[in-house]
Amino acid sequence: MNWHELSATSHYQTAVAIENELAQGHIQDARDGIEELVEALGRADRRALRSQLLRLMAHILKWKNQPNLRSRSWVVTIASARLEIEEILEDEPGLKAELAELVKKLGAGAAHIAKKEMGQSPANAQLSWQEIFEDEYDL
Repeated sequence: MNWHELSATSHYQTAVAIENELAQGHIQDARDGIEELVEALGRADRRALRSQLLRLMAHILKWKNQPNLRSRSWVVTIASARLEIEEILEDEPGLKAELAELVKKLGAGAAHIAKKEMGQSPANAQLSWQEIFEDEYDL
């Protein structure tokens, strides 16, 4: 069984295949499947965290660089991204240890997205922890 390929396709089908292996008494195959499923779930959570963090940072950059264009939708996007990040970290507290490193890694990507959306490079593409997670953004 190609557990890596299956777990990349469907977590549910991987779980069903593991159950079938157990029912047939193939304990080692089931273990291999469980290990791959756990890794796949971790990758999915990490991708979700990266996606929300990137969205959050890009919108904060737009907020800082285009004050005359601020809108309710930007406020909502920032708030919803923060809530999604909180929920991901509640579900997977182990990802908290990776958050500071992710912020560093995603800075250039967030600046690139903000540039594409604004049509110009952000004047200051560096964001502090406080700006990302603590400052209030409201009209």
